[in-house]
Amino acid sequence: MESFVPPTPLDHRLYRYLVACQPAEHPALTALRRDTASLPNAEMQIAPEQGALFTVLLKLIGAKRTLEIGVFTGYSALVTALALPDDGRIIACDVNEDYTRIARKHWQAADLAHKIDLRLAPAMDTLNGLIANGAGGSFDFAFIDADKVGYDGYYEACLKLVRPGGLITIDNMLWDGKPADPSVNDPDTAAIRALNAKIANDSRVDACLVPSSDGITLCRVR
Repeated sequence: MESFVPPTPLDHRLYRYLVACQPAEHPALTALRRDTASLPNAEMQIAPEQGALFTVLLKLIGAKRTLEIGVFTGYSALVTALALPDDGRIIACDVNEDYTRIARKHWQAADLAHKIDLRLAPAMDTLNGLIANGAGGSFDFAFIDADKVGYDGYYEACLKLVRPGGLITIDNMLWDGKPADPSVNDPDTAAIRALNAKIANDSRVDACLVPSSDGITLCRVR
């Protein structure tokens, strides 16, 4: 059996401490997070510490053009818009008009709506359209957080659209621990388990699965 050092258990007290050690959340992000908290699917929103991680990553790679697959109420897009320079732009893909109406309200309140091109259409249609129109290799960063059975297709499309040295980030890759349980084989879990295995052996990227919140995979395109 391989030896390993188990991680520090993240109980509620330690998690509160972790969040308290992050940089102060921008007021626009706090307002959006509070507005989302009352929704039945509020858990779909990324956590504040994930937003802090994205901010560092975006600035490290000097991102200016980004993709987002799955918008929900717009927290991650707002994190990205805040981190991008004045001429930075996001193409954000979603199909839900109700949730993205909340997103638009908060983007406008933060005076950042001009950075975000929201495209209400199936994400693969948008991504394939970008590829067909010659946008391959023109994006610096992509964030995938949408329907899990579609993850592999989104990943493959982003590999074509994100430049070498750019980042593809994928949320929910630990999926509440279910991919590690061989008795769980629902379509979402099976899709995430298969993509985890694929990325671990994918010579096109340098990758790391980070145990932040529900698991974020970071893929640097080679």
